[in-house]
Amino acid sequence: MRTATIARKTAETDITVTLNVDGTGVYDIRTGVGFLDHMLDQLARHSLIDLTVRAAGDLHIDDHHTVEDVGIAIGQALTLALGDKRGIRRYGSCHLPMDDAQVRAALDLSGRPYLVWNVTFPTARIGTFDTELVREFFQALATHGGITLHVDQLHGLNSHHIAEAGFKAVARALRDAGETDPRKADAIPSTKGAL
Repeated sequence: MRTATIARKTAETDITVTLNVDGTGVYDIRTGVGFLDHMLDQLARHSLIDLTVRAAGDLHIDDHHTVEDVGIAIGQALTLALGDKRGIRRYGSCHLPMDDAQVRAALDLSGRPYLVWNVTFPTARIGTFDTELVREFFQALATHGGITLHVDQLHGLNSHHIAEAGFKAVARALRDAGETDPRKADAIPSTKGAL
């Protein structure tokens, strides 16, 4: 089973993440940031990665440290769970429509972190959640998950729909990239022999 648990404790946050890449999308998320919980529920459900997150952060300051550090911990857990990445499909992509919004995500579980972010939110906040933290989450996930990640907004009028379409698109791309390739289940998907 491709599973991992990461505990990350700093002066700003105390986070534990457990995930199972070969799950069914079961989730139990409690970060103290309601909108982030909702987005992580979507990430788990649509990637079919079982995900448990517990986070306590300095929310009296703002949500930034909690959101970023949760992204770091999930990325680290994903890296640990995938190991040498033997047998994975490696690449994944998805065009995800959600009402007025359409977001495209394409990713490579290459071990080479890079984020291309072409998303513009029409509002600065979704409820009390700062929309610029969506990018911060994905930057942390890509960096600590060793993911080359491209996220492009094709359409969108509603900030909530744009953010949710982004999380769901990345989730579907992760599902495809992390699944075992039945034609090459014993091979590392690189001509280099390592990722």
